[in-house]
Amino acid sequence: MIKKSVLALALAGLLSSPAYADVTINGFASIKAGMTTGSNDTLYGYADDLDFKNESLMALQVRSDLGEKLSVTAQLMGRGNNDFDIGFEWAFLTYELTDNMRINAGRLRTPFYKYSDYMDVGYAYDWSRVPQSVYSLGFDNIEGISLYRTAQLGSFDSTLQLIFGAYSGNISLAGSAASAKIDSIAGITWELGQDWFNLRAAYLSGKVTIDAPALQPLLGGLQQVGLPQVATSVDFADDKGVFIGLGATIDRNNLIAVFEFNKVDVEDTFFAERENYYLSVGYRFDTITPYVSFEREEHSSKAEIYQPLTTALPPQLLLPLIGTVESLAFEADTFNIGMRYDFHPSAAFKAQFSSQKDKIQNDRSGLITVGVDLVF
Repeated sequence: MIKKSVLALALAGLLSSPAYADVTINGFASIKAGMTTGSNDTLYGYADDLDFKNESLMALQVRSDLGEKLSVTAQLMGRGNNDFDIGFEWAFLTYELTDNMRINAGRLRTPFYKYSDYMDVGYAYDWSRVPQSVYSLGFDNIEGISLYRTAQLGSFDSTLQLIFGAYSGNISLAGSAASAKIDSIAGITWELGQDWFNLRAAYLSGKVTIDAPALQPLLGGLQQVGLPQVATSVDFADDKGVFIGLGATIDRNNLIAVFEFNKVDVEDTFFAERENYYLSVGYRFDTITPYVSFEREEHSSKAEIYQPLTTALPPQLLLPLIGTVESLAFEADTFNIGMRYDFHPSAAFKAQFSSQKDKIQNDRSGLITVGVDLVF
């Protein structure tokens, strides 16, 4: 994280340096307000008080062509939910190997989803936010290298991406603070497009290690009673994590339909197996685009970790073990209805109502969001 004054000086130096004469600056912003419809509801960071900061943001993307097929790109963003403190979202070098192949190296957006590169650019899609049921893995960037290859396969446009890298950062696990490392991240994405439709597939894997202080008493207790194999099945220690994603888009005669599905698991841990998807349908009426969407989340707990031990463990270990494993279980359906109004060539007003049914808690939460997304 860097201070605004330091950022201003750095940008001023960048723009005034003769070595960076060919500089392009773009930006985007979202000014949003929202509140839940129930006095005790919370959803996507909102509560029942009108909140103008939670999803508001502003960003600048600076690209400098260094010549000889080499360029550098940095994206700097301040988010309202972080008091608009500015930090680097992206910072990478690009080298053009050929007209249809390039390498990026540095801090990169992880290509989990169709809108990964644009998930913060609200103007790039019709919804008030990308569907949280699918876009909610917990981290979006890695430090690494990626290779892009575009080609023409018959009448199809093909885009292939290979990515390698690592991630480290703070996360929340089972409601407690933890630090995560994901090493040896390797992945491939492939998109095929033709005229009015697009297909996408993604596969990524990595070695996951998580240091969660809140888990140590449970893990230590399992070791003490002679069950190290159970402790291993709970702990995250260089365990293989896998992400599989599929997507399809139809954009024809003003009809827009988007579908994405993903499956996530971390082997030999208590991480719940996730299967999530959404389907969205909209229709353009000149500058107005109404839409509806449905999202499904199913995070299945690994009850097989504790079920054979229900009579073998003392309650002071069995109950925390069950609580830990089941804390990641989640099942919910979310319905969204909204509207986008392009009132300016570079700005869109949006309004969306979301209703989420938590099927485990048998609870429903509603959220109303309005705002403006713009690019400049």
